[in-house]
Amino acid sequence: MILFSFFGSLMIAGVVAVLFEKWGWSHNGILPSVLITFGAVLALFFLRSLFGLSFGSPGIDAIIGSAAALILLPTEYAYRRRQKKQRR
Repeated sequence: MILFSFFGSLMIAGVVAVLFEKWGWSHNGILPSVLITFGAVLALFFLRSLFGLSFGSPGIDAIIGSAAALILLPTEYAYRRRQKKQRR
């Protein structure tokens, strides 16, 4: 059962990353956003497994963790990259 919740959490993280990019909440690109959310979900999954810390079910942990990682991640570099493209 743990394996299913782990891969399900990763799938939810990927969906959240794509939706954040599609809705324009983050401007990192799809692949970097997916990698960022995977890292956040891995960290939360290990915290849940090792210490029993969680927000609820593994799916809720995946949604909260991936959204928080994309919101808290500094997007200054992405903003500068966009501004540089617009100047050309």
